[in-house]
Amino acid sequence: MPLLKPSLAALLLALAASASAAPPKVLLIVSSEGRDAGKTRPGFEMDEYALAYQVLRANGLQIEVASPAGGAVVADKFNPAEDQIQALPPEAHELLQATRRTADLQAGEHAAVFIVGGKGAMFDLPRDPALAALLAAHLQQGGVLAAVCHGPAALAAVQIEGKPLVQGRRLTGFTDEEEAVFGKRWAKEYPFWLETRLREQGARWEEAALMMPKVVVDGRLVTGQNPFSTAQAAEELVRLLGRQPVARTPFKEEASMGLVTRWLGGAPGERQAVRAALQAEPQKYKADLIAMLGVFQFKSAPNDAARRQALAVMELAQPHFEHPQLRLTLAQAHAALGEPARARALLQALLAGKLDERERAAAQQALAALPSS
Repeated sequence: MPLLKPSLAALLLALAASASAAPPKVLLIVSSEGRDAGKTRPGFEMDEYALAYQVLRANGLQIEVASPAGGAVVADKFNPAEDQIQALPPEAHELLQATRRTADLQAGEHAAVFIVGGKGAMFDLPRDPALAALLAAHLQQGGVLAAVCHGPAALAAVQIEGKPLVQGRRLTGFTDEEEAVFGKRWAKEYPFWLETRLREQGARWEEAALMMPKVVVDGRLVTGQNPFSTAQAAEELVRLLGRQPVARTPFKEEASMGLVTRWLGGAPGERQAVRAALQAEPQKYKADLIAMLGVFQFKSAPNDAARRQALAVMELAQPHFEHPQLRLTLAQAHAALGEPARARALLQALLAGKLDERERAAAQQALAALPSS
């Protein structure tokens, strides 16, 4: 019998060491609201889930998924051919079929919580008292909390010591400007608009230009402005857990938005390098995404400085993406900036090509609106 005691002690020590060495657990929160791929009720954003999941797993973290109702959850419509979706392992999809119910969770189970966005988050996450209580206790116990896009809507319901969690905190999320452009049918049904509500609660709101990546870190709170901020927000979470994010190849959307950021902030030499990178390896990027970004930024631009930024983004994409809408918007941008000759040349070239009836009418109308030469 005496020989058993050292063996038992060694076993207990080994088990304790194994437990202490286990990687931290991160809880991903998604909306339960979704139905019919977002047609009848909006759900969560699969692209955001995919990016967060893969960044966290690449850094060795364990992942669980929860939702207000538990069980299977439905994402809004997404493109399964996108590289971040293609790279998702089967277990990531399986987790979405059996999410834990937020009411069954206990604070302290997870080192960090990451709240995924999507329009559904505006409906059920702020109305889930179990989630609000969990997030408050999680932060009070020293946990890390991250939320992206519409995910920060969950923070609006959280109070700590009788005050809104966000009061006096630096943060970001899906902006009112972005909501006005992309909200479509659901925004009018929201219980509140995210930026407006969090500002009302005393948040120190920060934002980048329309749909540009933006991540804010305030203590153990990480927030991302929009879907393009997801990977960076996940990496900031990894840092707050005391780990250095591993090097990895960015997905195409990440790489594209990274190019745009460099293009807009760079000196002439940096812009030349960006153009060369896109020219050399166009398959690594999404020129259509860059073009779309520039078009939407122009349509919502409040002043000439914003119009010039939008024009620069469109000009980066144009050699790699031929589309009548892009060429029309380029012409409109030049016209708005007092460059009618350049606008006229673009419109005449556009009208000389193949257009459908609607596109031709729009180009002719834009041409007619130009001052006579």
